[in-house]
Amino acid sequence: MKRLTILAALILGSGCAMAQSAREEIHAKKERCASYYLAYETPTQKLTKTPKGYEPFYMSHYGRHGSRWLIGENDYKDPLNTLRKAKEEGKLTSLGLDALDRLEKFFPTTENRLGDLTTVGERQHHQIGKRMTENFPKIFSGDAEVDARSTVVNRCILSMVAECEELAAFNPKIKFHNDVSESLQYYLNQYDNEYMRKIKGSGWEIKQKYYDQFTQPKRFCEQIFTDGLSHFEKERDAKHFMRRMFSICTNMQSHDTDISFFDLFTEDELYDMWKAKNIDWYISYGPSPISKGKAPFSQRNLLDNILTTADTMLTSGRHGATMRFGHDVCVLPLACLLELDSCGRQVENLDELDQKWVNYRIYPMACNVQLIFYKPKKGNGDILIKALLNEHEATLPLQTDNFPYYKWSDFRKYFRDKLNSYREDDL
Repeated sequence: MKRLTILAALILGSGCAMAQSAREEIHAKKERCASYYLAYETPTQKLTKTPKGYEPFYMSHYGRHGSRWLIGENDYKDPLNTLRKAKEEGKLTSLGLDALDRLEKFFPTTENRLGDLTTVGERQHHQIGKRMTENFPKIFSGDAEVDARSTVVNRCILSMVAECEELAAFNPKIKFHNDVSESLQYYLNQYDNEYMRKIKGSGWEIKQKYYDQFTQPKRFCEQIFTDGLSHFEKERDAKHFMRRMFSICTNMQSHDTDISFFDLFTEDELYDMWKAKNIDWYISYGPSPISKGKAPFSQRNLLDNILTTADTMLTSGRHGATMRFGHDVCVLPLACLLELDSCGRQVENLDELDQKWVNYRIYPMACNVQLIFYKPKKGNGDILIKALLNEHEATLPLQTDNFPYYKWSDFRKYFRDKLNSYREDDL
């Protein structure tokens, strides 16, 4: 019976065995090809009822900032200047002129805004915070305590503020402690150390191969420039332009605007360019065999903080939440380190990765991991834990006869042992 229950949990897990393939999901909603630019999708899964005799009392959380403008100084300028120059030379088609006009209309909004949280992103966190109080009112009721911390990046701080505003609106008596400091970076945003750079570099040639393979600019350029692909001195420059336009196109969903560039791309182009990004992030931050599955351990300090803070909270007799706000380069490897659903899956053949590991299901804008703790209403008993990935109940690499609930003692031992087993070695 236990094996059947676990199998059912695996089938029901939000990312483990999806009813649709990635191609079908992207066909149904092309915005999903955006990978980490995907605007957070409102969850539709109904949460499982609290086990009889139990009540939720603590949430441990890590969330990414909401939707934002593109970050790089040339993310908008480079393709805009390319199109402007082509217009001056009389080398834009009618569609090229129209694309330039759209980009010219949007470009002024980017001034002094690179990387900033957008109104869409702020709204995402208000909605997430509101659902927290709706899904787990007992956690945030009465004399609840909320410890909320953010990286030093403005978009993360504002995301934290938006969620805390919703919690305060639900219960003005909540005791908040908010903190933003460089001293917290070692676990809130620890990914760019020498060893992680080595991991990312270990698959550089492979990633470039797939970017070249899945970026085919001939048709794309022919519809925009009168001289087609030959408009660029080198094909790699054409590919670079196509990828820049793809980034602008897929990130427009971060804004309240009707300007769109999806008409410039075919479905196959959108899917192929997503596949390249999927492979890139799997190698750089996921459990890829290329890096011996080491990349998720970039979040070992974060997981240690989650375990240690939970131990402290559980012995204190208090209730409330620990909330942490940061970045996609933390949420994705954390989800892989926790082996939520299929996040920890190792895939040898990268040509099949899109069928087995799908990035946008893990780290859209405002993505989050919520660990919900439950205690017996009366007497002593096991503390239970449930994991939510983007507010969907997720499987854990533990045995249970009551999915999505697991014993905290099993969770704690498994992940303490996992952290203790980690060694930095040669790649």
